[in-house]
Amino acid sequence: MTLGRWLDERSAGVPPRLTTRLDEAVADVREVADADTTKVCIDAAEALLRDLLARSSAGRDVALDLLTVDALVTYAFEAGAAHPTTLRECAAVAAARFAAVAND
Repeated sequence: MTLGRWLDERSAGVPPRLTTRLDEAVADVREVADADTTKVCIDAAEALLRDLLARSSAGRDVALDLLTVDALVTYAFEAGAAHPTTLRECAAVAAARFAAVAND
């Protein structure tokens, strides 16, 4: 299954603007079959978070991107839950990566 299809299966009730922004965040790998969804979502969330922190504005104009980061992390852990034996490691890696973004 492609990442795009996996995301599409979870798009019920997701606002269209958020769906569009999620698609943009993973555009490079959206059609890759059997992509590591957890890794892709964490990578995309980290990249977007770095971009947000580099911006001079932190006003309302970043709200959609903050929601996108939140959704990507949620999806990463939803995908990771399918492999409970590695979920703890996934959480530790994600936490370390996000902490590094905050400390850069």
